Amino acid sequence: MRNYRQCLMMAMSAAVLSCAATPSQAETGRDTATVVAGAQRALHQTFANLHFEDFGPSPIKGPVYQANAGGRILYFAPESGNLIFAAVYDKDGVNLTALAQDDAVRKRLALIDPAKALAIGPAGAPTVIEFTDPECPYCRALEKFWNAKAAEGKPVRQLVYFVSNIHQGSAAKSEHILCSADKEKAFHALYAGAAPDKLLTCPEGHAKVAADAALTSQIGVSGTPTLIIDGKLVAGFQQGELEQFLDRPKAAVRAQR
Repeated sequence: MRNYRQCLMMAMSAAVLSCAATPSQAETGRDTATVVAGAQRALHQTFANLHFEDFGPSPIKGPVYQANAGGRILYFAPESGNLIFAAVYDKDGVNLTALAQDDAVRKRLALIDPAKALAIGPAGAPTVIEFTDPECPYCRALEKFWNAKAAEGKPVRQLVYFVSNIHQGSAAKSEHILCSADKEKAFHALYAGAAPDKLLTCPEGHAKVAADAALTSQIGVSGTPTLIIDGKLVAGFQQGELEQFLDRPKAAVRAQR
């Protein structure tokens, strides 16, 4: 039954589930239909509350390996060449993929020094770690969202690190922000679409952009925006998840910081 559990990729949202039923050496010579029927019974027994309409062999063959790609957990079956984006659950309903991702985020957090971030927003507000890019349209949309929430009385404190290896011009604009006398004002202006006649440069800003680039490479950030909230990775501008974060009671937010 171990082989069948390994291939249960529960991220499939409908009531249709296809699971690999590759015969083991002990099953060699057995009728394929018998093997599939046995696998189906094992699924019923192990996940009694799961309802499905179809069951049969999947394209996945051989052992399945787990990989961490930029904080996202994925799976690879080298024998059949399948790359699998899914969530794997054990027989008790525990999301093993989520646990692996949380562990990966904890390891990343150990590499981040909040004192070296560009802090945007009031000190007492709920804090998010934000990997951002002034040339990224989704980052600008996220900034617009933060501003709207601040106007509603729900500000956040952003600990900002700049990602400068995705869009051309990101490094220069990031350096401009970091070299400005009022960094927070410059940050808001550029993310709102301002286009200064001349971008500021300075040794400190240049060094900080380079240090942020080294950090993002080290921890595997490959897209923007990337947020770390309550020790969990949020890839992209996930407005629903951010709304839930900001709507929690303040006491609960403080407990997670």
